[in-house]
Amino acid sequence: MGLELQYKDGQTPLDEQEKEGLKIKSITTQGELDEFEQLNIEKAVEWIIHLKLKSERILTEKFIKDLHKKMYGDVWKWGGEFRKTHKNIGLKWTQIGIELQILIDDTKYWIENKTYSPVEIAIRFKHRIVAIHCFPNGNGRHSRMMADIIIESIFGKEIFSWHKSNMVQADETRKIYISALKQADNGNINPLIGFAEK
Repeated sequence: MGLELQYKDGQTPLDEQEKEGLKIKSITTQGELDEFEQLNIEKAVEWIIHLKLKSERILTEKFIKDLHKKMYGDVWKWGGEFRKTHKNIGLKWTQIGIELQILIDDTKYWIENKTYSPVEIAIRFKHRIVAIHCFPNGNGRHSRMMADIIIESIFGKEIFSWHKSNMVQADETRKIYISALKQADNGNINPLIGFAEK
């Protein structure tokens, strides 16, 4: 029996080849997958806590990939690797490296020139990286962790609360989050900032 996944609003379906990247073959349900991924993510959080991170390290393609690998590499073979397929959201996969570098450069500029507040810089980065959709899956959780790392390690402020949810459940909190992302897509970043801080 293969892996049966139920996708929630805003989630990217995996293609069959990506599903074959599952390392733990005993996983057959969405619930089991969520559980193993959450354990892997908790290990990534432990890893981050022990690092002394500076912006020069955080704002690199290598760190962005390393973080995704730490979050998903125990569960998926493609953890930390850019996707090589087209998805229902995100850029063409061939544009990922270029657009990510533009985002990194923009973020460095925002920091150096204080273009936005620290909170807005972190949330703008989060929104843009999730829109690029670097990885086959896990982009939302990865982007939220990146925002937390930016606000804490670069600006020395408290991490975001994200409504105290990991947004794995298809509940009201996730609906508010997806709505805030869509508003950010249309140029209004404020609902996403508000969501992150609640």
